[in-house]
This record gives sequence, C-alpha cells and structure tokens, in this order.
Amino acid sequence: MTTEPRIVITGMGAISPVGLSCQDTFDNLVAGQSGIDRITLFDPSSSPCQIAGEVKEFEPKNYMDHKKARRIGRYAQFSIAATREALAQAQLDLTTEDPSRIACLVSSAIGDFPMLEDQMNLFSEKGRGRISPFTVSRVSTSMAAGNIALEFGLTGVSYGVSSACATGSHSLATAMMILKLGLADVVLAGGAEAAVCETFLESYAVMRALTTRNDAPARASRPFDKERDGFVIAEGCGVLVLETLERAQQRGANILAELSGMGMSCDAYHITSAHPDGRGAAQAMTAALNSAGLGPADVDYINAHGTATQVNDPIETNAIKTAFGEFAGQIPVSSIKSMIGHSIGAAGALEAVTCVMALNAGVIPPTINLDNPDPKCDLDYVPHTAREKDLNTVMSNSFAFGGQNCVLIFRKFPT
Repeated sequence: MTTEPRIVITGMGAISPVGLSCQDTFDNLVAGQSGIDRITLFDPSSSPCQIAGEVKEFEPKNYMDHKKARRIGRYAQFSIAATREALAQAQLDLTTEDPSRIACLVSSAIGDFPMLEDQMNLFSEKGRGRISPFTVSRVSTSMAAGNIALEFGLTGVSYGVSSACATGSHSLATAMMILKLGLADVVLAGGAEAAVCETFLESYAVMRALTTRNDAPARASRPFDKERDGFVIAEGCGVLVLETLERAQQRGANILAELSGMGMSCDAYHITSAHPDGRGAAQAMTAALNSAGLGPADVDYINAHGTATQVNDPIETNAIKTAFGEFAGQIPVSSIKSMIGHSIGAAGALEAVTCVMALNAGVIPPTINLDNPDPKCDLDYVPHTAREKDLNTVMSNSFAFGGQNCVLIFRKFPT
C-alpha cells in the first residue's frame, strides 16, 4: 500500500501593510498595530472610502532590476520580493535544482487593475496607438507566477489560480495536490494583490461593501464588532515554499510546519453573498478536518476570513458552530484583517503565513477594534490583545464571491 506523501513548508515570504518581511509582519500583528491609513496611491478625496491597507516604503529596486521593475505591475513586484525571502529561508539553492521540477502558483484575483484603469483613461483621452505594449502582460492575473518563473528561471508547472478572495488559499491547496501527484518537487505558492485604485474601490463602494469610517483609519476595520460597516481594501503578498516531507528531510531543510489538510466547496447560492446558514463554509471546514485526519477537538486556533461586513461575519460564526459543534466556543478565533485590511487574492496567503508563524511562536494575533461585540458573533475572537497559547493545529478560512470556499489546516512539526 502506497502512503500518500506529507506536505511541509520550508520557507515563507511576506509583503504587507505592516511589514516587508514575515517576521516584521507577524511582530506588528501580534502588537496589534494597524497598517490602515488614508490612501496615498491616488487622490481619494472624491471616494466614499478614502482609506486602505497600503504597503509602505516598498522599493522594487531592492529586489529586482530597475528596468524590469518598470515593466511589471506592483503586485508582480511584491511577488518577486516575497519569493526572494521565501527561497532564502528555505535555503533552496536554485543552481543545484532541476528547474523543470519547481512549480509556481503565486496567484492574483485582480491583476494589475491600476494599469488597466490608467490605460483605459489614456485610450479614452488620446485614442489609438497610445496604450502601453505592456498592458496585457501586466493586467493578466497569471503574471505573478509568470514573472517569478522568469526572474528565477523556473520551467516547471506555472499558472495562476483565480477565485476572488479565496485565491491565495486555493493556490496553496492546488500546490498540495500537485506535490501529492508528483508533478513537481517544490512548489512556490501564494497570492499577490495591488489593486488600490479609484475604479476598483468604487466598484466595491457601490455594493456598500467598504467601510466609510475615513476619520479613524486605524479603527475602521472591525470584524465581529456590532458597529462594523464594511471591509478595507488592502494590498500585499504571501509566498510559501512547499515540498514533500521526504524531500525536505533528505536535503536537511528546516521544516516550519506541515500543510496537513485542505477543504474546498461552493455555496452555489449567490454571486456575492454567502449562503445565510454558512453551509458551504462549514462543508469546507469539515472537509479540511477530514483531509487532515482530525476532529473538531483537535483545532487550537482558527484564523477567520473575518472581513468586517455586516453579512459575512455572522455567517462565518454560524459556519464555525456547525463544523465544530460543542467545541466552537472553546477555540480562539481572530481576524488579522482588523489590522491589515482585505488584500483579496493575497489574503489567504498572508493568513497562511500568519498561521505558520503563530504555530512556531505560540502566539495568536488579536482581533483589534472589537469594542462592542455583535450578539450574533459570540465566539472567542481574541479581542484587542494577542494571546499566548501552545498551538499544534490551526485552521485558516477563506471565503469568496461566488461562494468559493477554501480552508487550510497547518500543523506544528514534528507531529
């Protein structure tokens, strides 16, 4: 009988509104520091929502050739930067590796939307012949993976997974499947997003999905709080190096955690709203537990999707109750979106990085701004202050428009 390979994480990289590395990001999350502020990437004065979780002090030239940086989108720049950190931590020497056996699934839900906005405006004002020849290559959601492959000479499986707000998590789940099928020896997986621009924000604003608490940016994202009024758009990137346990041990790699389970589902209910009773989310959580060979009593922490919208937070709460039953109230749950906002396609990847860091540090990041808990959201959301806890198993939830759900389970190594 063939034993299915175990999948482990040996390196990680992060670019976020609260840090330009995994460690800085995690340290600031644990400290409860908000990265949300007034938008600087464009003049937001005419927008209903004038705040975002922008990545600050990012210098592309620190990570890549200046000429190349000018030709690729900001989200692709983030992906190369995070990949450099991940490869360094994994101590993966690409000169000794077979490039055809290294896959890349760093994905984006939106692509370079600011570039599309700029070029559409240029076409409208100037007419034909003025649009940049780099428009298509920059706008494509697959070009985070494409540019990583070009930068590092990787010739294995390379593409982008796009599933709205579940993109980063679906990329990791797909990477897990690729490794189990033996289609690659190493997979670089995660999500990247940089879509803070006027048109994109307006698209969410007209749906009344965004907060309008512009006068207090750091207090605007309020998951599970009774006074929450929408989420905050953010940008960033998370990249993880995944490989089989056998291979990681053979090369003497430092194993950060095991990706032990994943569950996916679709609500098949509405183009934007989750099913009211959370059945799709609960189904994905239960599938993830089954995939990992675990039960509800085995999970020590849940990193919530927790967007701070009126509709989704109670639905996620109910879904956790359905999946975990009597154990739901005993499991700490928190949302880092309270501090960094919602980075759409990068959200699941940044949350995966956070889960692995939490496992190794034994610290759960808090849900800040939870001043007035919603009676409909009555779980333990780790309000205001980080909590020390011995963690062996953590779950990360990602739920997206179209009812596309992906749940990941990470375990401390060794188990």
